[in-house]
Amino acid sequence: MSSGKLYIVPTPLGNLEDITLRALRILKEVDVIACEDTRHSLKLFNHFEIRKPLVSYQHFNEARRCAEFLDHFAQGKTMALVSDAGMPGISDPGARLVAACIEAAVPVEVLPGPSAVVTALAGAGLPTDRFYFGGFLPIKSAQRQNLFRKLADREETLVFYESPHRMESCLEDLEAVFPERRVVIARELSKIHEEYVRGTPAAIRAHFAAKAMRGEFVVLVGGIEAGAKRAVHLQS
Repeated sequence: MSSGKLYIVPTPLGNLEDITLRALRILKEVDVIACEDTRHSLKLFNHFEIRKPLVSYQHFNEARRCAEFLDHFAQGKTMALVSDAGMPGISDPGARLVAACIEAAVPVEVLPGPSAVVTALAGAGLPTDRFYFGGFLPIKSAQRQNLFRKLADREETLVFYESPHRMESCLEDLEAVFPERRVVIARELSKIHEEYVRGTPAAIRAHFAAKAMRGEFVVLVGGIEAGAKRAVHLQS
């Protein structure tokens, strides 16, 4: 068995105070840090005076990097994997590397920490005992509506990621499929402009009509039982 080790290290969603003491210690102890975007991660590392060799690990270079990293572990070296924000491997690069390490008997240690999915769900006010996480929504409107229709009978809360430049059309698609459902849009979690907007898709569209949709968005939709009840009035 290799004496190297992979650490999965979650990083803050926005507020740098949300990093754990354990995460800081691991980042300072490992031999190298693999980052989704080294330039983005440098802001965090410079703030906490972490000086380690950095290497990029993104969706487009995962296959090549995995082979390189396995050689790294075979030499007995340690590595921390971080994404731009939150937990690596959850709609971010990382799952492929974890699978490769397990196959090669390289120890993998996952540190608990920030996750936009769980954070948004906890503050949404929708049922949390069960939920469906669909990752990033499809790019095209027809694909989004088709996905929503397939999930229309699910009883659990639905959770997705969406990019800011598609949020307006996403809300239109939600209105087309779930006009009376309880929907929550969580934006800029843990940051200065954090916002939860709750209501029907139409009410939320009206809320955002006069303001730019900026930042990182989490879209939550009440399950069929929750959505069958009268939609709550818009709150923010």
